[in-house]
Amino acid sequence: MTVQHLDQDTPDLPSATLADDAVEEAVEVAVEAAATERPPSRPGLSPSRANDFLQCPQLFRFRVIDRLPEPPSSAAARGTLVHAVLEHLFDLPAAERTLAAAHALLPDQWATLLERSPAIGELFADPADLAEWLTSAEALLGTYFTLEDPTRIEPRERELLVSTELDEGGPQLRGIIDRVDVAPNGWVRVVDYKTGRSPRAGYESSALFQMRFYAYVIWRTRGVLPKRLQLEYLGDGVILTHEPTEAEMATVEARVRSIWGGIEDAARSGDWRPRTSKLCDWCSFKALCPAFGGTPPEIPEGAIERSIGVVPAA
Repeated sequence: MTVQHLDQDTPDLPSATLADDAVEEAVEVAVEAAATERPPSRPGLSPSRANDFLQCPQLFRFRVIDRLPEPPSSAAARGTLVHAVLEHLFDLPAAERTLAAAHALLPDQWATLLERSPAIGELFADPADLAEWLTSAEALLGTYFTLEDPTRIEPRERELLVSTELDEGGPQLRGIIDRVDVAPNGWVRVVDYKTGRSPRAGYESSALFQMRFYAYVIWRTRGVLPKRLQLEYLGDGVILTHEPTEAEMATVEARVRSIWGGIEDAARSGDWRPRTSKLCDWCSFKALCPAFGGTPPEIPEGAIERSIGVVPAA
């Protein structure tokens, strides 16, 4: 694992865990929408949902089984906006992929985001707040250009939906990869943009699990193990890289099987036990959580089977 730091001033952004988890949640909605061919009872698992269950089974239940809505956040919206700009930047001819061009894409992408999610507009009742927020998005794009030169990159894929079955009839492993690059010699690089700050040393496991998960799905579906996994943290100008191995893929598979086994056990028993942590203060569902005196809603009949393909014990 390699970490490259960029020493520069950056805007005051939320931590990587909070800001980028919010962005991943928005991406997860897109994954669900893209998987329209999946039968309602077919189980599925993405990196963000796996991390939800590891963080707190009750959180997993609220999001996957109950499908409770969550209020929009400026951090998630900014991340979605910056991701959209970086995706469409590569529609331009190589020589035109400049910082000015990226900034010029912001208004149209903001309009598209607002059309798709009108509630986001309610976050910016004051035009001055919107202007400040858009300026912070411009700053993140500026940091991106210090990490890479997009005029020298020709992505093979952008916003790539990947999926594979763990076993026949088992959960569908799926996700959306920000960018896939293929070198002339065939080496594959998987790139993910993060708009928060990089994790502290020793706390990279969650982000790397996501990238290893993607590498595993690509390896299973294409027979090619990515040469490099690359996380680009625009909040503080850090690039985190890792070169996966086939031995790691066996470990990833074992971990996914363990996580899915835990999900199945919870679904059958109905024991979605909360796991409290410092992140509880940021949880949208804290008022409903039994760990804080809340009462979760009744699970509708058939909701568990429709969501993850598991029939609860009688």
